[in-house]
Amino acid sequence: MKIGFCMLLWTTGVTEAHRPILEDLKATGYDGVEIPIFDGSPDDFSALGKMLDEIGLGRTGISVIPTEDKNPLSEDAGARQAAVDYLNYCIDCTAALGASAIGGPLHQTLGHFSGTGPTDEERARARDVHRAVGEHAQANSVTIALEAVNRFETYFVTTMDQLSAYVASVDHPNIQAMYDTFHANIEETDPVAAFTRNAGCVRHVHISENDRGVPGRGHVPWAETFKAIKASGYDGWLTIESFGRGLPELAAATRVWRDFAESPEAVYKDGYTHIRNGWDAA
Repeated sequence: MKIGFCMLLWTTGVTEAHRPILEDLKATGYDGVEIPIFDGSPDDFSALGKMLDEIGLGRTGISVIPTEDKNPLSEDAGARQAAVDYLNYCIDCTAALGASAIGGPLHQTLGHFSGTGPTDEERARARDVHRAVGEHAQANSVTIALEAVNRFETYFVTTMDQLSAYVASVDHPNIQAMYDTFHANIEETDPVAAFTRNAGCVRHVHISENDRGVPGRGHVPWAETFKAIKASGYDGWLTIESFGRGLPELAAATRVWRDFAESPEAVYKDGYTHIRNGWDAA
């Protein structure tokens, strides 16, 4: 098991200016960080990877489908091709970063709603996109971990059962699933059982408190969660995802209207201790 921290707490674009934060994450004990892949070229991410190597941090990627003109569910074939192109770009940047996985709600435009639940036609369109992208991911030794995201941000897959069924229908080894404790706390009647039922396709785990604040201070059933993850044989990343108000655009997208912790340091220092102790006790 590896413990990571998502850099979206501070930025959508990590640069040399964030080296002090990265170095403190390393000093705290983190094995790696989750790097936002929203903008920039593969060369930019290659340079960032070299900095992470110097610091001694592993890494994964995180992204979203930002606009409707890149929506994998779209009726418009041009938009679906743009989705393929965008996801291939994310894969290229992930590979250049030196990461083997990128996660996120990479199945639909974030915050876009049709007014109904997902249709069979939308599932078929998304499968075509992800199968095409899966080939590019496999060629670059990258796995895409699709994320089940709550009903207030997406509609295509909101539960782990839906996500697992969709991943099975795509049937590509490089298209897998992510489990996020924040979203599961909203959507699942039994979040721990939802993980256990679907553990076979989970390649990445987000550790996030029910209020997006410091893990361990809320009501997510942590002892049971760590026990279930450990019992499944999962040996990948446990990455803390928390958001703040430092970036107004990101704060608006993630619905952050107040501070969830007294400081970023409280999130990553107390959060690290919470995962370390919880895992050891599981």
